Amino acid sequence: MAITAAQVKELREMTGAGMMDAKRALTETDGDMDAAVDWLRTKGLATAAKKSGRVAAEGLVGLAVEGGTGVAVEINSETDFVAKNAEFQDLVAGVAKAALGAADVEALKTADLGGTTVEAAITDKIAKIGENMTLRRMARVEGDVVAAYVHNAAADGMGKIGVLVALKGGDEAFGKQVAMHVAAAKPASLSEADLDPAVLEHERGIQIEIARESGKPEAVIEKMIEGRMKKFLSEITLLGQNFVINPDLTVAKAAEEAGAEIVGFVRMQVGEGIEKKSDDFASEVASMAKS
Repeated sequence: MAITAAQVKELREMTGAGMMDAKRALTETDGDMDAAVDWLRTKGLATAAKKSGRVAAEGLVGLAVEGGTGVAVEINSETDFVAKNAEFQDLVAGVAKAALGAADVEALKTADLGGTTVEAAITDKIAKIGENMTLRRMARVEGDVVAAYVHNAAADGMGKIGVLVALKGGDEAFGKQVAMHVAAAKPASLSEADLDPAVLEHERGIQIEIARESGKPEAVIEKMIEGRMKKFLSEITLLGQNFVINPDLTVAKAAEEAGAEIVGFVRMQVGEGIEKKSDDFASEVASMAKS
């Protein structure tokens, strides 16, 4: 019988299985939903459903570079222990390589990985390793030269912090120095032109209020704000920051001396922005006892 997209969606929601696995289960069982659930369970593919609600905030960032293209992916797990697992590391390496041919994270999920999709491969690892895992994000840079740096690498090309720097001109050695700088200095953008205007307006508003508290005239405040905003930009934009390799130079000046133009960068750190749940079982039991 013909299997509909609605049936596949329903089975995926029930079990947490990947799209192709759900479709195959329905095909194997002639569209019988209950039998399809059992089929997935026997294959170890339905266990992901029980784990999908658990917070995955650990894991690894994986990098891959090919020619003038570099990609970074973040795959999360529930515990740091799994991030040290060789099978998980192989998964991260494979997904990073597959990302070289993907436009975005949604396309990456359906990309081929050893004869299956990336999404299905992750579902398989959830069932096998026993923790929730998520492909959270990917990013790409392109340039004449792309340099990669992993801080505290767990294995080749992967770790907790991964950085890519794209250059026009220059060489990989200089690119890696800039990548190390990015890992340490955490710039918010390449330059003022790339910075979210809302960030600038927010900071300007704060500085205006601070200056007004001093009681100085508005004309003086305007000059104070100009200087403070210049300092703010020098702290959060890559090109304006002092170069960690040579603090006497800005990154922009260092690039100029190296005959390079920095055209893009990516800094990806595991778990950024994820609210980690902290379970206190003893407190929970004590609270229940009092109620």
